[in-house]
Amino acid sequence: MTKVFVHGNPETEAVWDDLISELARRGVTDTVTLVPPGFGAPVPAGFGATQTGYRDWLLSELREIPGDIDLVGHDWGAGHVFGALASDPAVVRTWAADCAGLMHPSYVWHDAAQGWQTPGQGEEMVAGMAALDEETFAAVFGALGMGDVISRKVKRWVNDEMASCILSLYRSGAQPAMSVLGDAFRAGCPRNGLVVIAENDHYAGEHATHAEVASWVGADVARLAGVGHWWMIEDPRSAADVLMAHWARS
Repeated sequence: MTKVFVHGNPETEAVWDDLISELARRGVTDTVTLVPPGFGAPVPAGFGATQTGYRDWLLSELREIPGDIDLVGHDWGAGHVFGALASDPAVVRTWAADCAGLMHPSYVWHDAAQGWQTPGQGEEMVAGMAALDEETFAAVFGALGMGDVISRKVKRWVNDEMASCILSLYRSGAQPAMSVLGDAFRAGCPRNGLVVIAENDHYAGEHATHAEVASWVGADVARLAGVGHWWMIEDPRSAADVLMAHWARS
């Protein structure tokens, strides 16, 4: 069974490094990181960097992996997971993801996302982020929980191409798009799920909404204390604990 990891924004697959190393120390070595175009990989010609474009990209990648898949998503990577499972609930053996509150009907995008979704303001914001030097980027995102080493790896891909993908993706996800995705996810009712709730992560809505979304499809809930949005970097041991327990139950 292959463990497949999908990250979000503004990130690359480096955000999984510490967790994958921790899993390897415990004997879990069948791991794959899938890299969304524009977020650590080049954007193919003609690729539409929208919510549905990334959904279709992820489904295509998953269908190329032989055998059973245990899928893990974070941030917009979780959004891609939700989109894929809404379309094809049987494409994986199990799934685990944070940010489930994105699909709750009461969800309101956080301030940065609303800025990216605003014409003019969004272009200025992403251009400013792409223009940051490595030291400044590491200082800002390191302090937010990404850490110094990982944030420096991520910065190598924070460029004009990522900036363009950020705008396209977030604008395609403006409400009511996420509520519509929630309806499709609930109707598809993907099984064997785990919703990860990091205690100090407030980007994807109130914690109660994550648990409510989990209840829609009978998913388990794992609460991680003392960590924020980049829980897999801040506490890879606890992250490995909850994922391995989840995989063992299924």
